[in-house]
Formats: sequence, structure tokens, C-alpha cells
Amino acid sequence: MDQIQGALPTREEIPAAYRWKLEDLYTSSEAWEADLKMVETLANEFVSYQGKIGASAETFRGVLALRDRLSRLMDKTFVYAKMKRDQDNTDSQSQALVERAQGLAVRVGAQVSFFLPELMAIPQSTWEEFLREEPELRKYRHFLADLIRRKQHILSPEEERILALSGEIADSGANIFSMFTDADLEFPSVHDEAGREVELTHGRYLGFLESREQAVRKEAFLTLHGTYHRYRNTLAAALNAGVKSNIFQARARRYPSALTASLDDDNIKTEVYENLIRGVHEALPAFHQYFKEKQEMLHLEEMHPYDLYVSPVANFGGKIDYEEAKKVVKSGLKPLGEEYGTLLDQAFAEGWIDVYENKGKTSGAYAWGCYDSHPYVLLNYQGTGNDLFTLAHELGHALHSYLSNRTQPYIDAQYPIFLAEIASTVNEVLLAIYLIDGAQSKEEKLYYLHHLLEHFRGTVFRQTMFAEFEKLLHEQVEMGEALTPEWLETEYLQLAQVYHGPEVALDQELKAEWSRIPHFFYNFYVYKYATGFCAAVAFVQRFRQEGPPAVKGYLDLLSSGGADYPLVLLEKAGVDLSKPEPITEAMAMFRELLLGFKL
Repeated sequence: MDQIQGALPTREEIPAAYRWKLEDLYTSSEAWEADLKMVETLANEFVSYQGKIGASAETFRGVLALRDRLSRLMDKTFVYAKMKRDQDNTDSQSQALVERAQGLAVRVGAQVSFFLPELMAIPQSTWEEFLREEPELRKYRHFLADLIRRKQHILSPEEERILALSGEIADSGANIFSMFTDADLEFPSVHDEAGREVELTHGRYLGFLESREQAVRKEAFLTLHGTYHRYRNTLAAALNAGVKSNIFQARARRYPSALTASLDDDNIKTEVYENLIRGVHEALPAFHQYFKEKQEMLHLEEMHPYDLYVSPVANFGGKIDYEEAKKVVKSGLKPLGEEYGTLLDQAFAEGWIDVYENKGKTSGAYAWGCYDSHPYVLLNYQGTGNDLFTLAHELGHALHSYLSNRTQPYIDAQYPIFLAEIASTVNEVLLAIYLIDGAQSKEEKLYYLHHLLEHFRGTVFRQTMFAEFEKLLHEQVEMGEALTPEWLETEYLQLAQVYHGPEVALDQELKAEWSRIPHFFYNFYVYKYATGFCAAVAFVQRFRQEGPPAVKGYLDLLSSGGADYPLVLLEKAGVDLSKPEPITEAMAMFRELLLGFKL
């Protein structure tokens, strides 16, 4: 099928072959309603075990099995409701499903908050005796070992209940930011290449930055950041609330800092965070050289922040039909082996992917699902080069989940966010290398080189800059200081100058950029993009050097889910992120790519 053109079609106008099959989750709304009621029933049954979970090995096994069943069913009902809404946000019935599933999750969370404190009160010797008596409990070894590791940070039942109930308040800063920027904030109009006035929106902003006309890029950049700057006091207050929430949660759980608390979820030491920042700083001269090369290609007297996104190759290639994109992705991922290719065919043929945009559909792209479903992928495929890479990226997530769910019991199937971006990035890097190596012209090669270099810029350098700024934010508040707009603007611009170097003339308006980044509300999330990218590059380098044995180790990692700590699983697969080497290897590939980046 060719790319759908013209006015956006309704959901029903999209051919079934290009829509995901949510009926694989629930064949009817009645079936979903029945499971939602079952969640309430199981939650009440779970509460009946309060004060008894350590009574015997048999009781202990029953409680853990019931907890898994409850959690799996909550996952399934929520995933279905959310994806049902995402395929058409104008459907009020689907909106109601999400609200009901979310409300039930909050109520159940409060009901079962007694579990961890009571579990932690059971002596370790009793757990070990239970494990000997009940073979079925052995699949919980890592889960229980991790609880022992974090025992000092688990509070009393009443304290845990209060923290659970405070969840919505804790998210108030992020919610205020989201409502203000997504619902209330409006931008003035700007001019396109033809001189026509066009309303500036978040969705259109990147398109303006990719314009061949510098005046178009500049106006969009100045307008967007100038608008954010006018609301700096409100946005600083929202960010202050978000940072204070992280610090409150960390101190309530007896951590020395918010950073330490966030990293401890994955049993990661602060050295990993610091190694990333240090390694990227060491590579900044090459990063600055990239800007210099790009400036020359674009024939610019000065390079500005609004020039960073535009490609030096104008109008290369045409639209890529989705059917052709599937073939290109499969060819590019051939190094991952025959089984991986078979799973790609399954994803394409069996209703995993929702391909085209329709009226009311959620924008962007993601991969999702639950333990009791195959993975699902949401796209808004337009046939661009970026869409081609997005398809490969989301399939990386999808197949990671598929392999993990197929191999691991439910308790260990969910891989941590720290590992989540590795599979998606491996796919993107492999595809880019395949397209660079197979380029039919110098322009085509340069186009894909630029794409991969931009991936480094956006995912390693830019996200590491964000990670460093996020660290500064929390340290400022932990020292008892306020996040004033003046402090935020000054610190952000100084850090941007370090990362961009003398090759980029930083307009003063860039000082407002901190105020539009939602990730600063995600509690030390962004560094995982950068470490995941570096780990992915390290794996790709191993595939090239070692072949099938390295691929097997990588696929074993994807099949491991959360069966152990992420650094342990990575080291087993041949990449040790506790050391600087993966960061160094990634920066070496960046330098290697830069050598070929010339007209």
C-alpha cells in the first residue's frame, strides 16, 4: 500500500492490514470489564493475607503467585485501555477505559502497600528455609535478593501507605508543566519558506529547524524560546516542585541524594553516571569538529543552535513505501541472525504494528504490550528516512520484550529502563551502517552518515548535557538553594557553551531551553539514553569483530529480561558499563564516522 495522502483518514478508513490487532488482547469490551472486576477481587483476596504472608512456605508461595496474577491482570487491562485510546483519542469510551484503569491502579496500590514492609520483616533465614521447601519459590530468588539489598530503604507499612497515597502530589510539578506546555501555551505565527504565516506548534518546530532557509530556522527558534522565556517564573516553580519531590522521596527512603536513590533502583553506582559525563567531555573536541565540518557544508558564516538539525544533503531520495521499508529493515538487521529475521516477519504479518496516522491517533511512536500479549508498535508512518529508522528502533524494543517474555517467568520478564534503549539503538546503528555501506552515491552515503552522526549528537552528547544539568539542579536544591529563573538560565547557557564550543554561536535565547525539556521531570532518566547508546555501539563493534558468538551473547541479553542486575547482564554479554571502555568505544566510532563526513 502506498503512503496515505491528503486529509487524515478516520480509523475505519485505514486498511486492516495496517492496524494492530487489539483483539489479540481482548475480543470484546465485556471481556475487559470482567478482568477489571477480577482485579478488584484479587486485590481483596491479597489483602486477606495481611499479617500472614510468612506463616509457611506454602502460604508464602501462594502470596507471591497471587501478587504476580494481580499485577499481570492490571498490566493487561491498562495496556489495552491505553492503546485503545491511543488509536483514536477522540473516542470518549476509550478515554473512560483509561481513567477507570488508572483509578483502580491507585486504589490497589494503596491496598497492597502493606506487602513489602511485611515481607521485609520475615527473617532471611526463614526465606531460605521456604526456598528449600518449595521449589516453585526459586524463580523469586533475584526478587528476594534485591529486597534484602534494599531493605534499609523500605519503610514501615504505614509509612509506605502514606508514600503510595502521595504519588499524585509528587507528580504535581510534572503535571503542571505538561498541562501548561501541552494545553495552555500558544506560540505566535512564523513564516515558512514561501513567506506565508504559519502557526508555530511543538509538532511543527522540528520541521522548521530542518528547513533549508536559515531565516525560517532562526525565526522559529527565536519565537519558541522567546515564548518560553516569558513564562520562566511559572516553569521554574514547576521544575523546583519536581526536583523537590525527587529529593523528598530519596530522603524519606534514607538515601544520601536523589541521584543515589534513582540509580539504586537498578543497583548502579554513581561512577557509571560520572564515567559517562567524563567520557563525553573527553570527546568534545571531536564534537566541535563535527560542527565545523557541518558549517562548511552548509556554507554558513556562523553556526547557530537553529542550524544544528538541518541536513547538508538537500532533497536526497524520495518517500519510502512502507512495504519497501520492511524489506530494508530486515536486510539491515540480517547480522542478528535467522531467528531474529523470522520474528521480524511475524511482527509484520501478525498485527503487531499500527502503521499510519489517522484522525485522533496519538502522535509519535512507541513499542508496548504486556506479558500476556505479543508486543505492539505504534507508528505514524509518513515514508521519510526518519520513519524508516523509527520502524527499526521500535522493533528493537518489541523483539526485546518478546524474547524476554518468552524466556523468563513474569517476575523476571520486565527488563529495566537502563537496558531498554540498547536493543532499539543496536537496530538503528546496524541499519545505518548497512545503508552507508550500500549507498549508491556520495550524496546518499553522506545522508546516512549525517543521520548516524546526528544520532550521536542527540542521544549521547545532548542527553549527557541534560544529565549533567539535571545533576546540577538536584545538587543546588539539596544544598538548600532555590532554582530561580536567573540561576537556571545562567547555568544552562554556561553548560551549553562547554558542550558546543566556539564553533557554535549560542544565541542568548538558548538560555530558555531548560524550561521546555520534559525529561527534567523524569528523575535522572536521560543518562540512560546515552549509556544505552554507548552499550549498543559496543555490541555492534563486537558483532563486526567476533561474529556469531557476540550475536549469541547479545540475544541472550535480550532474553534475560530482569533476571539479574543490568550491569551484571551486560557484562555477561560482553559489555561492562561499570568501566569507561564502552563510552570510549562509542566516541571512537563517532570519530571514525566523522572522517568520512566530507562533501
